[in-house]
Amino acid sequence: MGNLKSIMNKQGFTRPSLEAAAAAWKQNLAGHGLPTEQLWIFAENLCIEPSGTVPGGYSFCFQTKFSPPDSDALEIAYDHFSGTHSRIVFYRLGSSGNKSICILLCDSWFEEKKSGDGYERRDDWKISFRPGPAGEIEEVKDLKRWVRRIKKRDHAFHDFDFSMALETIDEIKMHGRPLHPYERLSQRMINRMRTILGPT
Repeated sequence: MGNLKSIMNKQGFTRPSLEAAAAAWKQNLAGHGLPTEQLWIFAENLCIEPSGTVPGGYSFCFQTKFSPPDSDALEIAYDHFSGTHSRIVFYRLGSSGNKSICILLCDSWFEEKKSGDGYERRDDWKISFRPGPAGEIEEVKDLKRWVRRIKKRDHAFHDFDFSMALETIDEIKMHGRPLHPYERLSQRMINRMRTILGPT
């Protein structure tokens, strides 16, 4: 998948390979004076907490200690997103340890996002870059704090809701595609029965 060829479609844009898109993203970060070395995170790596400064607001942190992404996670996510007609977004959350903490997003909702919203568009690729402001993002290493984070269903809508989950990446590896909700439910029930019954 790393050698994915450019994808042409009837809507008139061309998806570049991950290597070409990543090179353009790195150049974009450098142009803003931001760290070009990147750490990619996914839905399970986000840590959302109540803001200590804005009443009713939220703050965003990250962790890779408790659910580390596999080395091929970005490649799989990009390959899957590239097969859609929705806009892909290379999104930087902040810096940590001289690295840019990045997350890949994809949805048609981003089609209306322009430079005034912090998104730099490559319409020929149907990709946007969102380098964000200079600043640090905290890495969470305390398990209790991670367990107490705000779950997705309990916070206001955000761009990050369009990220890919590591669970979905595992499904693509095993089944060649994301599972439907009823398939996930069936798989969980099977796994639960295997736990109860033990090895046969």
